[in-house]
Amino acid sequence: MDTPTDTQNDSAQVLIDLESLIKSSITGIDLKKNELKKLTEMTTSFLEQDSTYKEHEKLAKDAAKVRNATKAQLLKQPAVAQTISKAKELKAELKETEDGLSDYLREYQRMSGSNEIEDESGEVREIVYTAKLIKKSSKFK
Repeated sequence: MDTPTDTQNDSAQVLIDLESLIKSSITGIDLKKNELKKLTEMTTSFLEQDSTYKEHEKLAKDAAKVRNATKAQLLKQPAVAQTISKAKELKAELKETEDGLSDYLREYQRMSGSNEIEDESGEVREIVYTAKLIKKSSKFK
C-alpha cells in the first residue's frame, strides 16, 4: 500500500517529468522557428535575384498603391465611415461578451463540476480552456 510520502514522491516525479517535457518542447519549437526563418530568408533571397520576379513585384506594388488610394477615397464616404464605426462597436461588444462568457463558464464549471453545458437550441457544448506560453516581460523580473 502506498503511503502519503510515496504518493507525494510520485506526484513530484510526474511534475519534474512534465517540466522536462515542457522545456524540451520549448527548445524544439525555438529550433524549428529558427530553421523556418532561415529557409524563408533563403527563399526570399532566391526570388529577389530573379529579374522577372522583381519586375512583377514592382508592378504589383504600383497596383497596390493605386488600389490603396482608391480604397482611402471610398472609406471617406459618410456611409462607409458609419459602417466601419458600427463594425468597430460590434467587435468591441462581441469581445466584451466573449470575455464575460469565459468568466461565466469558469464559474459554472467550478460550481457544477461539469465540463458540458446545453445551449438554448439543445446542443451540448464542451467547456475547454487553451493554455499558451509567453515570455515573461523583463520589467517583472
